[in-house]
Amino acid sequence: KPPAGGLRVTWLGHSSALVEIDGCRVLFDPVWGERCSPFPFAGPKRLHPVPLPLAALGPVDVVVISHDHYDHLDLPTIKALAGTDTLFAVPLGVGAHLEHWGVSPDRLRELDWHESTEVGGVTLTATPARHFCGRGLRNTQHTLWASWVVAGERHRVYHSGDTGYFDGFKDIGAAHGPFDVTMIQIGAYSPYWPDIHMTPEEGVRAHLDLQSGAPHGILLPIHWGTFNLAMHAWAEPGEWTKEAGEAVGQVVASPRPGEPFEPGGRVPSDAWWRSVAGPIAHTWEQTEPVTAAERRSGDLDYSGS
Repeated sequence: KPPAGGLRVTWLGHSSALVEIDGCRVLFDPVWGERCSPFPFAGPKRLHPVPLPLAALGPVDVVVISHDHYDHLDLPTIKALAGTDTLFAVPLGVGAHLEHWGVSPDRLRELDWHESTEVGGVTLTATPARHFCGRGLRNTQHTLWASWVVAGERHRVYHSGDTGYFDGFKDIGAAHGPFDVTMIQIGAYSPYWPDIHMTPEEGVRAHLDLQSGAPHGILLPIHWGTFNLAMHAWAEPGEWTKEAGEAVGQVVASPRPGEPFEPGGRVPSDAWWRSVAGPIAHTWEQTEPVTAAERRSGDLDYSGS
């Protein structure tokens, strides 16, 4: 059934999410593969099974890809979707991957930052992010990465893709916000790569920036809980985001993978990971935004283990 309030979001694990917004069904960064790796026999493996078969999602109007890293652009998933009539919205250069895997060029909408396209009555806009790209061992920079805004007649959502914290969130919020839901990357952080992934606290800060500095809308943490891509405990991002949100009065959704919710209804808030994860050391003490230079200095410990 369509969402009663016109907007429903289902986190499907990692950065994959199905957003049903004002009559349009948008699927972000779908990854149904067993590993996010160029090899089917090696690389980070799923910590939980996919919530449902890809075909069980039903028809999707548009698939949105944030960038071409293996944990966001999954070859077997794209090949399966290539046999449907869905459209694909991608950053510049990423369309070449999809064409090579069987997606017809007339089903591609390839955008630069600040460009928009309309699909199914909603407007999709590619917005800036602070990250990088590449799928080969040499990691050549031939494609763009992006965050995404989806605006319908009544609702607006934001998907961060992968990004470090930067002032651009304020500009995106001023131009396109406020948002009913922001899907924000809060996992796979490390002091060794502070400029390309956010900590949970930075993710909450990014949400506030997108909402013009005030707690508003729902923050849905993404990019955690499915693949082990950093040194922190797998459940730490969920715990830290929950605490960081409570500290500033921001509503944080914590659905299990595959559990849908409507922002106008009951928002899942159960810390479900506590029943399946080991004890998590609470070592995040800072309450103010931390700069990359401060993280590199080694004065702060947010390893969580």
